[in-house]
Amino acid sequence: MKSSAKNIVLKSVDDIFQTEENRADAQRERVQEIPLDQLKPFRNHPFKVRDDQRMLDTVDSIREYGVLVPAIARPDPEGGYELISGHRRKRGCEMAGLQTMPVIIRDLDDDAAVLVMVDSNIQREELLPSERAFAYKMKLEALKHQGARSDLTSSQLGTKLRADELLAQQAGESRNQVQRFIRLTELISELLDMVDERKLAFNPAVEVSYLKRDEQRMLLEAMDAEQTTPSLSQAQRLKKFSQEGRLTEEAMSAIMSEEKKSEMDKVTLRSDTLYKYFPKSYTPKQMEQTIIKLLDVWQKQRQKNQER
Repeated sequence: MKSSAKNIVLKSVDDIFQTEENRADAQRERVQEIPLDQLKPFRNHPFKVRDDQRMLDTVDSIREYGVLVPAIARPDPEGGYELISGHRRKRGCEMAGLQTMPVIIRDLDDDAAVLVMVDSNIQREELLPSERAFAYKMKLEALKHQGARSDLTSSQLGTKLRADELLAQQAGESRNQVQRFIRLTELISELLDMVDERKLAFNPAVEVSYLKRDEQRMLLEAMDAEQTTPSLSQAQRLKKFSQEGRLTEEAMSAIMSEEKKSEMDKVTLRSDTLYKYFPKSYTPKQMEQTIIKLLDVWQKQRQKNQER
């Protein structure tokens, strides 16, 4: 008994607490400097990284102050890391000539990674409609997957919510508006680019998204031929014809060649007609001012005649 007791080694209090501290430290998130070439973009990342003026401002900030907010990434099974948030910061570091950037490494499953990725970017003011559309779609799918494992609950109200209701609440949008944005993901790339470039209005684009892909391509050709985009009423009729199986090339051409109400309300005066009544030295602004003055005189004269 005495010999066995001599072999017992008791740890000191410092050793016990040091071990616990090391364990806690191992679990605590830390900022690490990760080489840029080890950071891979998130799969199907919906947010575009553009070398625009905002990016140049980001580069200037990085050069002067460094990266103030660490990126977030997760380990990639194939090596390196998958970037979850911080794609613009990474591009800014590349343009600033840096080799590494500060990153927080987290072990996240696919759904959790999508939620972090979307929530880290969705509040940016300069988001394009296509970016918001695909972000909402990805987050909705992630929330649905999570809902299959556990109930989706509003933390403030403690009430059970549908996935799209929870997404709308978190995004500060109505559920219908979220669904309308998600509809844009059904557009062919050419039409979606037109929405981003504000050549195709949002509401007509939502209606057009219900057309089959071959019908959308046919619409693209009709828009080019007519040099116009569909109004909301035209888009609604295109959708109705498509659902009824009547959207032929002839029907589409007839709808797109209609004169829009906004165009019917316009009065257009040809310049060659106007120049007959004005000196050649007159600018368009001077012509407009003269026409307005003459119309004022004409209106006053009509009022006098009516009073007689």
